[in-house]
Amino acid sequence: MKLTKLDVSFTNIHTFSEVIGINDRHLNVLNKLFNTVIFTKGDAIHIKSDDTSTKTRLETIFGILIKLVDQNIDISERDVIYIAKLSEQMDAEDIVDHYLKRVEITKTLTGKPIYAKTFNQKRYLKSIEQNDLTFAIGPAGTGKTYVAVLHAVRLLKNGHIRKIILTRPAVEAGENLGFLPGDLKEKIDPYLRPLYDALYEALGNKQTDDLIEKGVIEIAPLAYMRGRTLENAYVVLDEAQNTTRGQMKLFLTRLGFDSKMIVTGDLTQIDLPKNAESGLVHATRLLKDVDGIAVIRFERIDVIRHPLIQKILERYDDEA
Repeated sequence: MKLTKLDVSFTNIHTFSEVIGINDRHLNVLNKLFNTVIFTKGDAIHIKSDDTSTKTRLETIFGILIKLVDQNIDISERDVIYIAKLSEQMDAEDIVDHYLKRVEITKTLTGKPIYAKTFNQKRYLKSIEQNDLTFAIGPAGTGKTYVAVLHAVRLLKNGHIRKIILTRPAVEAGENLGFLPGDLKEKIDPYLRPLYDALYEALGNKQTDDLIEKGVIEIAPLAYMRGRTLENAYVVLDEAQNTTRGQMKLFLTRLGFDSKMIVTGDLTQIDLPKNAESGLVHATRLLKDVDGIAVIRFERIDVIRHPLIQKILERYDDEA
């Protein structure tokens, strides 16, 4: 296998160390993505590959990373994965521009900004701001629920809403709630854990728990929405692919004045009986042309998780 030096140059040692990552973390990510060997020798980067297109792609990716670090943009492994994916279909200048024009969702408890990571996350945020009801559909790992919950926290902090309501249908993905210990809340909480995790990141455990106790944040099964009108609230229905048509109608008709509704789901993970149509599938088909309602569809490229997850998804999609 041919040993080749990449045609990239670093501004200084700080840029070099940030691009390479702690303990060569970013290099290791690229090794897995490209199934090759990338290593440093001094301040140069070498690869073992006979594929000239791989060399060209990697030079583009490193060039982008260098420009971002020089603009004081923090680079994570997630960014390296996303930039590598984007480099297949976009110009380097457009990718750099995407990162330089970052959209802040909210801040963590310590004041660190949390930004929208992908182009579709930016579109998602814009859609939420412009519409009262937004459907977000796509595979796990695209940030559908995470972004919605963090945006809800921002509006709550700014006083634009008075209440956050987070809900999921109590459909069991191969498990039985009846065999779990505790009351209904204790049984359903494990299914709501992703919602708690996003809240804890933005507000901290104590403030989140305090707001839940005061009723400012409500996390409950979908059945608890019956008979209510949700005004001045930010309402997120998660895992909506597991609602029936009746449950979805019940939920959507809870929308009150000065409220936002976000409905998220993954149409590849429907756990309903085979003869039952998903309420999410039905609603997006029925309401697709209604003014004030938007549908954002996330793609496989938006999945920013461990490189193996992308390969797992591809294999399952190929088998289907």
